Amino acid sequence: MSVQSVRDFFSDLNLPVQIVELEVSTATVALAAQAHGVEPGRIAKTLAFRLSTGQVILLVASGDARIDNQKFKTALGKGKMLGLEDVAQVTGHPVGGVCPFGLATNLSIYLDLSLQKYQEVLPAAGSVNSALRISPALMAQVTQGQWVDVCI
Repeated sequence: MSVQSVRDFFSDLNLPVQIVELEVSTATVALAAQAHGVEPGRIAKTLAFRLSTGQVILLVASGDARIDNQKFKTALGKGKMLGLEDVAQVTGHPVGGVCPFGLATNLSIYLDLSLQKYQEVLPAAGSVNSALRISPALMAQVTQGQWVDVCI
């Protein structure tokens, strides 16, 4: 059902985005990069955080980027990553398949500047063996995402 929500998301926008479903797991950056034959940085990982205000947000970053706690705090305030069950509940996607598309709840989306060094990135598409190819600019547009600088 999760992959279907991503398909529906793009269909509703009338965008012909192809979802690639593989026989192997792409649940981690390393597995996804190997399966798709790309460098880890081109995998767009989506992380869920609960801010100190109680708001849950999604942060999409380059697969080889790491959160810089001070930058994160400056840009977004204090935050803590959500647990596995909370992630699945608020996004509608399982951990390893989380993406900023076809979400179960309306969440604010933030995109780290680390994505901008690539013309095309591969975020998951709602399951632990799916992905799609998209430009960071189009991802920001369709998710109404805001650019932030929170990674190193």
